[in-house]
Amino acid sequence: MQIGEIIRKYRKEKNITQEEMARRLGVTAPAVNKWENGGSLR
Repeated sequence: MQIGEIIRKYRKEKNITQEEMARRLGVTAPAVNKWENGGSLR
């Protein structure tokens, strides 16, 4: 399992949107989307 799949799995288990996860982490929603889709993790 890739890191993006793990992020998506746990985010969905907690029933939160990418926008909510981004807000909680202090990043942008596109950053979360990028992580989940295998983009840069920086």
